[in-house]
Amino acid sequence: MKALIPVEIIERKIFLIRGQKVMIDRDLAELYCVETRVLNQAVRRNLDRFPEDFMFQLTKEEADSLRSQFVILKSSRGKHSKYLPYAFTEQGVAMLSSVLNSDRAVHVNIEIMRAFVKLRQMLASNEELARKLDALEKKYDEQFKVVFNAIWELMKPPEPKRRQIGFHSEKE
Repeated sequence: MKALIPVEIIERKIFLIRGQKVMIDRDLAELYCVETRVLNQAVRRNLDRFPEDFMFQLTKEEADSLRSQFVILKSSRGKHSKYLPYAFTEQGVAMLSSVLNSDRAVHVNIEIMRAFVKLRQMLASNEELARKLDALEKKYDEQFKVVFNAIWELMKPPEPKRRQIGFHSEKE
């Protein structure tokens, strides 16, 4: 069966905020093909289903950070949200299908849950690899230190490239 939404697209919409893997209300609304206000309205009508460990509202600083990193809001007039976005944990996303009452919500949620599982498996395999490398590093002496250092460097996540803002002369 062909996926409704490719898992890669869903994975790009999962962020690490406050030490938790979350999805933002705007991204979820886009995946469900509903307006963000409709999604949030359904959540507000069922707040008892969304405790703090299922959903939380971003602070202004967190929202600004997301906006600057990923340009999540469009720049044309009237496109900026006057409300701080909500972040939904994996459990909160699962609960959304019960309050949105649509076939699409159910199918999209299944795919989102698969993306969360895939990310967990990738993290677990990376931790296992790190443990094995650590054991090998302790077992062998200095002759392999260069090799181990190179492998550790390859395992580090890439640093995000940041452009400098402002005017720069060609001499710089």
